[in-house]
Amino acid sequence: MLVKNFLDRLYKSQSAIYRIFLFICTTALIVYLFPKGGIFKYEFTKGKPWQYENLYAPFDFAIAKTEEDIDVEKKRITDNVIPYFQYDTIIANTAKDAYDATFSNYLKVINQSSARDQAKLFGRILLNDIYRYGVLQETYSYNNKRQIFLNRGNKAEAITYSQILTPNALTKLINSRIDKSEYVKFKSDFVAIFYDLIKPNVQLNKKLTETTLENELAKVLTTRGGVSRGSRIIAKGEVVEGDKLQILNSLKAEYESQVWSDKNFYWIVLGYCLLVSLALMMLLLFIRKYRTDIYENNTQVTFIFFNILFMVLVTTLVVKYRSNYIYVVPLCILPLVLKAFFDSRLGLFTHVITVLILGFVVPNSYEYTFLQIIAGIVTILTISESFKRANLFFSVGQITFIYIFAYISFHIIHEGSVSNIDWSTVVLFVISGFATLIVHPLIYAYEKLFGLISDVSLLELSDTNSSLLKELSNKAPGTFHHSLNVANIAEAAANEIGANAMLVRVGALYHDIGKMENPTYFTENQSASGNAHDVLSPKESAKIIINHVIRGIEIAKKNNLPDRVIDFIRTHHGTSTVYYFYTKEKESNENVNIEDFQYPGPKPFSKETAILMMSDSVEAASKSLKNPTSSLIDSFVEKIIKKQMEDGQFLNSNITFKEIQQIKKVFKRKLTNIYHLRIEYPE
Repeated sequence: MLVKNFLDRLYKSQSAIYRIFLFICTTALIVYLFPKGGIFKYEFTKGKPWQYENLYAPFDFAIAKTEEDIDVEKKRITDNVIPYFQYDTIIANTAKDAYDATFSNYLKVINQSSARDQAKLFGRILLNDIYRYGVLQETYSYNNKRQIFLNRGNKAEAITYSQILTPNALTKLINSRIDKSEYVKFKSDFVAIFYDLIKPNVQLNKKLTETTLENELAKVLTTRGGVSRGSRIIAKGEVVEGDKLQILNSLKAEYESQVWSDKNFYWIVLGYCLLVSLALMMLLLFIRKYRTDIYENNTQVTFIFFNILFMVLVTTLVVKYRSNYIYVVPLCILPLVLKAFFDSRLGLFTHVITVLILGFVVPNSYEYTFLQIIAGIVTILTISESFKRANLFFSVGQITFIYIFAYISFHIIHEGSVSNIDWSTVVLFVISGFATLIVHPLIYAYEKLFGLISDVSLLELSDTNSSLLKELSNKAPGTFHHSLNVANIAEAAANEIGANAMLVRVGALYHDIGKMENPTYFTENQSASGNAHDVLSPKESAKIIINHVIRGIEIAKKNNLPDRVIDFIRTHHGTSTVYYFYTKEKESNENVNIEDFQYPGPKPFSKETAILMMSDSVEAASKSLKNPTSSLIDSFVEKIIKKQMEDGQFLNSNITFKEIQQIKKVFKRKLTNIYHLRIEYPE
């Protein structure tokens, strides 16, 4: 017995157990995605005063250089690194060895042996001078006075870049030496000799030069000096800028690296878990208090938590790999999606909770939180009827403008001017705006994945030219006309009390599609020739009437209508009785079973389904009115809805007496307009 009671309680609590499991899993996954590092306990911003008490160094630490300082130092090293050039001795020796034979071929005109020997010696000296430091294979953009190393085998000689001959310098050297010598009349012959002999034999040793540069860059220190434990870093009220800012950034980095250690790993994870769970708990409590229907629907709660987790995942990945691109993440997709499926208030609250969670991991958390919350508010305020493409474009434009406006404002506070704005960040905001436009395909994917329905899909379903509604108008034209009237009345009532008017309209259009199975058995489709129920017993007639609900559900599922639309088909008669045939059966059978004449239900379980039930009953019954007047319509509407309330049809629909009164006023006004009632003027 105890086991049975336990299992019964477990079964009844399975929905709550699932939400607890979802809550724990989401918290664990978010904390797992967080970067593994501690959080500095002080918030500071460049250009603003230090808000806390005097800060003293809690331990010894080095002052980190700024990225700009390190870049400047690396550039200086890159500009001044000594390049290595490789001297090819084989090419030089080959030229020298071939000189005697080449000389003999070109200078045969010199007959005297002594003169020939002197000329040959002149050429050999010039050739040796040319290959003393060699000839470059290509020119480089080095300064002529730039020191270089010239490698000959295993030895490196320090020379200047100008000492190696470029092709132009080689030509000038040869011409100059010959012009100043006694052999100027043989200039063309000597030039021809050197043209044949001299080959470039020096080139840059890129591998050795790059290795040397890498070794020098590796020696660049990322710190400059240090701060001793107990020394004052900054006093209260001092402006955070210059060296103070750099020292604070160094302390923050050192603190975060020291705090996250094996010793206190689990304590920090516990702290993260508590804070994240607190934020998610606030969201759950908000949903439970203000959106009970969503809270009781585990699919919708899962959908909300999934979107939060997805945004945290994308943002933490960007923070981990490219933190400078943090603003490219289109976080405003979150309120857009939630507003499309639920409402503005839930979308904004969820967005704020998500931004607060991300504040743990993003750089400049205050600036990021401010920008994203403001952008979320603008998203909710500007987007309306998101199924209209122009509205989405206008909203995205306004969101992007607010991002840029707020960013420039923060920059002015930090820098005191607008002269050095980082325009690349502005570009990121523009990219984020364009990325927000993927919300439409994302909504479509969510509809298929979670079985939800958005205004975009509702708009498509409300098209009376759709195949299913066309089939209804062809097979049951009276029912189709009835559905249109119900849709108009129900939509007006939903607008009056702030319900989902688009959803009610679509539900009204499809609520009677089951009548296509046997259209002539329903009054609105019958002609004057006769009534098909005349040959049936009351019980059989009631069964056909009741079955239009079940048949409608089957047709809807076959045509892939969303579950939220099928809910209107399922509940639009609730558990009411087919009273006409029940009374007729009772005339001949006192022991009639009323259950044979009742719809299977369920009763309406939302404001929208309750509105449809009232609209359907009022519109259908209004066809029986003869010579309707305003007073007759008033009493007629009151009577029908009072009967439904007495039967308890609205107990599960979360609708108030005040809202029902407002709905009745709309019905009376609409029916008065339908029947074109006017004031009776005296004759």
